[in-house]
Amino acid sequence: MDDDVDLSMLSLPEIEAFGLTRAAVILDRARGNRDDKTEMAWALDQNLQLWVAIKTLVGEKDCSLPANIKENLVRLSGFVADTTFRSGVEISDDEIDTLTKINLQISEGLLQGRETA
Repeated sequence: MDDDVDLSMLSLPEIEAFGLTRAAVILDRARGNRDDKTEMAWALDQNLQLWVAIKTLVGEKDCSLPANIKENLVRLSGFVADTTFRSGVEISDDEIDTLTKINLQISEGLLQGRETA
């Protein structure tokens, strides 16, 4: 995915959705190149960093998300971390699919929420 994307024209939900989608693509690309453990480690780290940031943001006092959405995002963050640390670079295709789907579904939710706002 092109890292030279100009994010200045995007809203915050669009930027967040872009980050989640980008992490999903990076994971999928790393799966396609299983021989390169460094690429998989980097992809998993990028995804984990994103989810740590999400957990941090929803934990802030001024986060205006409803409590149930905050709880769901914190739970998903924990799941991503647990899966990443448990499996590491030997992560299965099914686990990569799960992480990718989570990212894409949350990204889609962000964009839909923006449309209804």
